[in-house]
Amino acid sequence: MFFVFLKAPFTGGEDGLQGVPRGTLFGLDLSDDTTLYYVVLAITIFGLWVIHRAIHSPFGEILKAIRENEARVTSLGYDIARYKLLAFVLSAGLAGAAKVLVFKFATLADVHWHVSGEVVLMTLLGGVGTVIGPMLGAGVVVVLQNGLADKVGSFVTIIIGVIFILCVLTFRRGIAGELNELRRRVLGDARSGSADGG
Repeated sequence: MFFVFLKAPFTGGEDGLQGVPRGTLFGLDLSDDTTLYYVVLAITIFGLWVIHRAIHSPFGEILKAIRENEARVTSLGYDIARYKLLAFVLSAGLAGAAKVLVFKFATLADVHWHVSGEVVLMTLLGGVGTVIGPMLGAGVVVVLQNGLADKVGSFVTIIIGVIFILCVLTFRRGIAGELNELRRRVLGDARSGSADGG
């Protein structure tokens, strides 16, 4: 896709799409930063609701099954490519549109493989299979990138890579998964302690 967008005339090539107008949405003037903030907040809340609904629906169950055993889902007659494409469009489309509105441009870097890898890193770091995990992972990665970029320059990618390797080796559930497991253990210990005491 990177090379398609590089050569396609409608994408602006290496320059990307510059000066994208914000315009209006349902009568709201998006050129006002405060209005735009609340529109993006509404988009975020709507996106989280869609994720919650998708997870607890037959569509979400099929995606979980694809993650666990793709061959079995294929043998049951489901079109895996269609489900993967739909999941990709749902996850990337709304976020990409909001990003273009906020920054008023879309660059060629947005379709580079590095961005996809970064999203996978954020998800694995935060916790696969959780709603809050990818947001935690994104927060950690962005804070590290912004905080370390001035101090270590291009080595920030190596540092994030080392953190990712440590995460995969030490806590495979990610941040949210490990916190959930810790909460379960604490609550389990508290319940067993109260049952012994009662």
